[in-house]
Amino acid sequence: MNLPLAGIRVLDLSSIIAAPVAATMLGDFGAEVVKVEDPGQGDFMRRGAAEPGGRSLQWVQDARNKASITLNLRQPEARDIVHRLLAHFDVLVTNFRPPTLRRWGFDPDTIRARHPALIALYVTGYGLTGPYSDRGAFDRVASAFAGLTYVTGDADRAPVRSGYAVIDYMGAYAGAFGVVTALYNRDHRGGSGQVIDLALYEPGFRASEDAMLAYSATGQVRERTGNINPKVVPAGDFQTADGKRVTIHAGTQPLLRRLAAVMRDAELCDDPRFATHAQRVENQDALYARIADWVGRQNLTELMAALVAADIPASPLMSVADIAADPHFRERATIVPVQDEDYGEMLMAAPIPRLSETPGTVRSLGPRLGSSNEEIYGGLLGMSREEIDRLRESGTI
Repeated sequence: MNLPLAGIRVLDLSSIIAAPVAATMLGDFGAEVVKVEDPGQGDFMRRGAAEPGGRSLQWVQDARNKASITLNLRQPEARDIVHRLLAHFDVLVTNFRPPTLRRWGFDPDTIRARHPALIALYVTGYGLTGPYSDRGAFDRVASAFAGLTYVTGDADRAPVRSGYAVIDYMGAYAGAFGVVTALYNRDHRGGSGQVIDLALYEPGFRASEDAMLAYSATGQVRERTGNINPKVVPAGDFQTADGKRVTIHAGTQPLLRRLAAVMRDAELCDDPRFATHAQRVENQDALYARIADWVGRQNLTELMAALVAADIPASPLMSVADIAADPHFRERATIVPVQDEDYGEMLMAAPIPRLSETPGTVRSLGPRLGSSNEEIYGGLLGMSREEIDRLRESGTI
């Protein structure tokens, strides 16, 4: 299969989810991705493996479709080797903090001067500019700074973070999009290389709906509302008679009428408290109580059958065990089986999005540390056996 990014080379000089997963996504669609790792320990995402530098479960997935080389970037010779490598690459992905980038000669000005055709993706905590640019951040910190944590949780309790590293993976999607956009501009619009400056918090802030508009126009501050959306009523999660949780969205007048019919509650839509969107928002506590009482007398299986038959958007709250057993995830190949040399057969998240003619593929799983040293240093850079041995003995690779 001729994958859409075949022929594009990506040097992954990053760690900890957002930036390296952006490189993984490019690899899923055919890019040749070379991951630079610290000798001995390897990437942070290898943590949890049985031995230092081993292959953790997260590494198996999030470093798929990559080659691994080792390089101790604390050594000047190693940093010179990076620039030698970049002469052969289309894309650089890095997430070192700006002070480190400047100290090691990987800052945007140096990269642009030495590699003018290169697409350089910088994923940093606060971006390359601004008063906070030298600060570091992780998913939790970026979520707090983006305003996402503040609005998450119950109104009468402290805010909580998302259960997954949502900001990191949103950053990966945004970073990969930036790279393919820049490549298109370079290769098909007569453009040049360029710097992509992505702050980790920015995709989370971009997901804040109209919160900033509302604040700037009216002074309204979005607060925590628990498990409901104050603008979409009714839409919430409910407990069933058999102890399951289900989410139901009937936030339009036609949907509410269909839900009332399933509930066999003909008076629901005629109740003046629920006649319009504004009235439903104002009287939502009473409406939710009415729906919760009905759901609480239903078993999940029969309830879902009735809701689906009535074309009302609904879903059980799915655990990862539920997902693994769900026929839709399997048949659509949202999860795919893989055979790993260390872990055996497992299920893995598939490449997304789905392209009809050139879909992404899982061609290899997270590599062993430094397994492509000979290929890259000897083959691509043309180093001799003596030079590779010297670099290894000095701890450079």
